Amino acid sequence: MKTTMTDGRDFASASLPRHLVRGAIGFGSLIGAFALLPVVGVGSLLLAPVGVVALRGCPMCWAVGLAQTLSRGRLKRECVDGRCELVRGQ
Repeated sequence: MKTTMTDGRDFASASLPRHLVRGAIGFGSLIGAFALLPVVGVGSLLLAPVGVVALRGCPMCWAVGLAQTLSRGRLKRECVDGRCELVRGQ
């Protein structure tokens, strides 16, 4: 029996440019939240939640999503008789 499986968590974006824009917004907001702290004060920390939402929770989640976005359509996980392996996509 041959099946194609996907894991439950998918952090990929619809396209690479969209994913890179999310990264720029997320990392920019997180860096800005702390870099602007001496200038703006505690109000600059309001940028931190924007960054966390743009990165979908954490910078590592964004990095995993980048790898998933890059490999989407190129690699598939197929399981045959309980043995799973990565194969090239169509």
